[in-house]
Amino acid sequence: MGTRATPERSQTADGSAHPSGDDRFRYLDAAMKRHRYRPDALIEVLHTAQELFGYLEPDLLRYVARGLRLPPSRVFGVATFYHLFTFTPRGEHTCTVCTGTACYVKGADALLGVVEQITGTHPGMTTADSRISLETARCVGACGLAPIVVFDGKVVGQMTPEQLAERVKGWLDHGT
Repeated sequence: MGTRATPERSQTADGSAHPSGDDRFRYLDAAMKRHRYRPDALIEVLHTAQELFGYLEPDLLRYVARGLRLPPSRVFGVATFYHLFTFTPRGEHTCTVCTGTACYVKGADALLGVVEQITGTHPGMTTADSRISLETARCVGACGLAPIVVFDGKVVGQMTPEQLAERVKGWLDHGT
């Protein structure tokens, strides 16, 4: 889960140190406090938790459930419903292929096949060397640019299999 913070830096807003010593919990606590611990802020808090920790592990979901005074089943249900939340560590780079209707019609399956062939992974998986995570999205909302691939959060439209192969091979060969 990362580097342990010094006890002085890992104190919560009320002055007590977080038992884990991990400063990220202090920031997560601040996010929940900013939303006044309202249960309807669950999605925003989950985004903050994922941003801080990189992914949502079961202990972290239980921590959020306790902080927002929600049943853990509700937190798990919401987190697993939305595809933007991840439950395993992501690779150094993320390649998300949109599989919405417009992208599907314009060749999303061929794009997915290219990445699977080059990386040896499937959607929802990360390469063994943790360099690339392959994901799919139901729709990224830019259908006029189909087919779309999102590289590390940057949307690129009208993607061809050749362009995609070049980009993914660049990540594998040079890290860029």
